[in-house]
Amino acid sequence: MAERKKQAVVGSGISGLDEILRGGLPASNLYIVQGAPGSGKTTAALQFLRAGAELGEPCIYVSLSQTRAELEAIALSHGWTLDGIRVEELSASDSINRAADQTIFQTTELRLDETRKTIESAIDEHKPSRLVYDSLLEIRLITGDSPRFRRELIAFKAFLAQRNIVALLLDTQTYETDRTGEEVDGIAHGVIRLDKSLEEYGGVRRRIEVSKMRGVPVADGYHDMAIREGEGVVVFPRIVPGAAARTVKPQLIKSGVDTLDEMFGGGQEAGTTTLVIGQAGTGKSTMASLYATAALKRGESVGLFLFEERIETFFRRSEGLGMALRQFHEDGQLIIRDFNPNEISPGEFGQIVQQAVNSEKVKVVVIDSFTGYLNSLPHREKAVRDIQSLLKYLARAGVLTILIVAQHGLLGQGVGIDVDVSFLGDTVLLLRIAEHEGRLRRSITVVKKRHGPHDLDVRELFIQRSGVTVIPYNPLPEG
Repeated sequence: MAERKKQAVVGSGISGLDEILRGGLPASNLYIVQGAPGSGKTTAALQFLRAGAELGEPCIYVSLSQTRAELEAIALSHGWTLDGIRVEELSASDSINRAADQTIFQTTELRLDETRKTIESAIDEHKPSRLVYDSLLEIRLITGDSPRFRRELIAFKAFLAQRNIVALLLDTQTYETDRTGEEVDGIAHGVIRLDKSLEEYGGVRRRIEVSKMRGVPVADGYHDMAIREGEGVVVFPRIVPGAAARTVKPQLIKSGVDTLDEMFGGGQEAGTTTLVIGQAGTGKSTMASLYATAALKRGESVGLFLFEERIETFFRRSEGLGMALRQFHEDGQLIIRDFNPNEISPGEFGQIVQQAVNSEKVKVVVIDSFTGYLNSLPHREKAVRDIQSLLKYLARAGVLTILIVAQHGLLGQGVGIDVDVSFLGDTVLLLRIAEHEGRLRRSITVVKKRHGPHDLDVRELFIQRSGVTVIPYNPLPEG
């Protein structure tokens, strides 16, 4: 069988988007970028042209809705310039003004004809490789009806194809606002939608969808995105577990406390997920620190992602238990990130974790706490699905993942979890705390372990300055 010829592509200039597109935009085609005002269309278009300019390609930004000064202001907000990008402002072009002088009421045909001639003349003169047309709304208003607009778009597409130009056409229309948009989307080689929504609390949530791309098996569905100062539009591709590294041979991961390892049948396995569940004060974060310390001492890298505790608080708490971790962090072996929960999306978080695993060879990942992560998101069920994909990815990369899950209630009163996440764990470690005769006693139990045997006994957990100790639990006599 003859080898299939690889399709030529051009980079979009947008971080993360080319990964969704499996390499980039197929060359010599027309694409529509749709989205509401403020969704990032112009910023994405400038990134696309800047990527071409950096390669020495001639680039044109045809603007019917924004002036050059406005485009420069957008670029300047990110520390960019428009060097290498030619801006054609048709709203102020002499050709259109001359056409307007020929009649009291400028006819639709005359306006459309003059607009087309001006654009085509600029293209033939400067011979761009990349072009942005901003926006289709103005052409839609000039043409006045859908059939005429469709014919104009088909003719423009043919004109660009003859000159091997890759073009982005910006459009504020979507299926939700205009059903005629479906006909327009059928003409384009690809359609990219930018979406933004404002929840009751927190910042704007942004998403991107490649709703159509001929000849490319794109990663379909919504992907989280953000607009960052100095970076522009940044896309966080949704995790596809099947694209993860091959499953490695399982190995037992020790905690450094022999009696605790015995409860797990000798240790926990790489490539699994452990849920550490308990109320406040039961020692959940201490368990995570224990495994992180043991891994670091073995020479392995650890990724610690905090949603409730500050980095300095984590260090001080660990040091109070005899676990000195600052030097590991300074040496780069311990990767710590603390997040403002309302400022990060599931897609961005997943990409940060993936990068730590792929670039830094992290073998133990701790998320503290998963409850804090869920509480920061408006749609918990979706967040659980997203984290499930991330956990599968980590498992296939041979990573031990520890999720801290907080129960509400104190000292056994009204204990519960808002969202059932028990199915996420291969192993479930339950920590409890109870009061007896003026003393609080902590207990620890391995409730579940999918791989291999485990101890079903309830044991007592001591957390002291000298470290962590696990001993058989002897109930105190009543009365």
